[in-house]
Amino acid sequence: MIISRTPFRISFFGGGTDYPAWYRENGGRVLGTAINKYCWITCRYLPPFFEHRFRVVYSKIEDRMSVDEIAHPAVREVLRHLGVEQGVEIHHDGDLPARSGIGSSSSFAVGLLHAVHALKGYMPTRVELVREAIHVEQERLRDTVGSQDQVFAAHGGLNHVEFLRNDEIVVTPLTLHAERLHELNDHLMLFFTGISRTASAVASTYVENLGAKQPQLRLMGQMVEEALDILRRGDLPRFGALLHETWQAKRSLDRGISTDYVDQLYEAARLAGALGGKLLGAGGGGFLLLFARPADQPRIKKALHKLIHVPFRFDFSGSRIVFFDHEEDFSEEARGRALRAIEPFRDADRPGPARPGAKAT
Repeated sequence: MIISRTPFRISFFGGGTDYPAWYRENGGRVLGTAINKYCWITCRYLPPFFEHRFRVVYSKIEDRMSVDEIAHPAVREVLRHLGVEQGVEIHHDGDLPARSGIGSSSSFAVGLLHAVHALKGYMPTRVELVREAIHVEQERLRDTVGSQDQVFAAHGGLNHVEFLRNDEIVVTPLTLHAERLHELNDHLMLFFTGISRTASAVASTYVENLGAKQPQLRLMGQMVEEALDILRRGDLPRFGALLHETWQAKRSLDRGISTDYVDQLYEAARLAGALGGKLLGAGGGGFLLLFARPADQPRIKKALHKLIHVPFRFDFSGSRIVFFDHEEDFSEEARGRALRAIEPFRDADRPGPARPGAKAT
């Protein structure tokens, strides 16, 4: 049995420039961090005592005979990509809800690839996990997703990530003093708006015509360099103000990125003392990130008391295999023998017509 733990992420600046349609022409860059909220994947070879060959447990339970029958698209395509033919059982659990802007779909893809690779006896590098997760999401599933989420899920950490025109990805961890890292973390607040949405559906409305949004995207890319300079100087209030500016630029990309309800929440937080913030991910709902001095945070919590506040810290571990227990392998021949051996007992357990004169128990 294998258990993988893969972090979710928060994107500060540069979101939108990590879409291949943009960075293959213009290059892209983002600044973000992984957080200590995780996607957990449990994976094991399925013993030969079941009529199904594959079991997938998430918000639904799927018992299937073949990979092609699996309805969960990411599970199906990861198993196809890795050429898995032997039966497996996969369980998914998440610390935060899916479709909420924290990169959950990419964390799932990275974590599942990590777990299945490990189950097969291979430990992939972080670079391999990023490359394969991007391939699964963008090429196999044809989802309209960027390339930053896979990076933070696999690598962890607070990073400056550059996307080159030749598809190369350069990951540079920020080497800040520990006290400054803690201070930055202490200025961040995360609230769940209660609205779930599919990032691919939101993003597709503005990715289709990126050429018309060049001024905003170039500005958002330039903000990454300014944010890096701010963190080096330790001017954290300016970091919050820059978050506000990038949120205004992002909102101008498409009407679907924000809603009247989200705008009201954000304005209430600003009136209570937040220096800046943004909706995470493609927009439309999900998690609202705010930047505020610790002294102002009680007032912000009171102003947003109807929302769930999620405390978090930065994660620097990235995707990890946190449990491994070697199990004996079963051949197809052994599976057939086991099924034949238990078949009479299955027949005996099945309810049949009551015998005449039999008493109910």
